[in-house]
Amino acid sequence: MTTVTSPLTGKAVPLTAVPDPVFSQAMVGPGTAIDPDRAPGTAVAPVDGVVVSLHPYAFVVVDAGGHGVLTHLGIDTVQLNGEGFELLAHKGDRVIRGQGLVRWDPAAVEAAGKSPLSPVVALEAGARALSALVESGAVRAGDKLFDWS
Repeated sequence: MTTVTSPLTGKAVPLTAVPDPVFSQAMVGPGTAIDPDRAPGTAVAPVDGVVVSLHPYAFVVVDAGGHGVLTHLGIDTVQLNGEGFELLAHKGDRVIRGQGLVRWDPAAVEAAGKSPLSPVVALEAGARALSALVESGAVRAGDKLFDWS
């Protein structure tokens, strides 16, 4: 079993609230989303593992069991061309849960006309693979979001 923790501090919301059908319809996998606090902050690793994909707006960490967790920082943020994002790690790095991966400012993302809602997705997981899913309420970076079996 893999426990996935929040990469951000904010408020948990259901994936269905994300304004992008790829996420709201769970096309890449089930999960939840974080409506981040509107202050500069750092997105952290949601699991111990290896960074297999790292962009200013998104990252994937795969744990020892092969579970890949995608964190997407905002919606359509690829269109910002990395502006306002600072990478703190590299593809291929071994990371521990809670380690900073990307520094960003959700308020600046919102000011640029993009949604700061940030999906946290269990890549290629079946809908029934997740348990104890948190889809509402305040969360801090490092708080449990779901278990993946």
